Amino acid sequence: MVRCEIIANQSVQEEITVLLEEKVPDIQYTIVPLVTGRGKNSYKLGNSTWPETNFLLISYIDDKDLSMVKAVVKAVKQKFTGEGIELFCVKSLT
Repeated sequence: MVRCEIIANQSVQEEITVLLEEKVPDIQYTIVPLVTGRGKNSYKLGNSTWPETNFLLISYIDDKDLSMVKAVVKAVKQKFTGEGIELFCVKSLT
């Protein structure tokens, strides 16, 4: 089992979730809808200076589905090159 976290601009949330549900039909996830902070290239603080915000999707997936999750994120990153979409995965101990 692998814990996957996707952090991305809120503008691509629907695109990511629709593709994940299509490509990994039994996926279960939690979304934190409003995430602020500083990334590699920009701030997303939801204020008047840095108005954009991100969302966070967390999912525990079977090892067999990891390549598909990576492919979904890669496809969305290629479609929306300026949105700072990131995927982080760690092996779960359970």
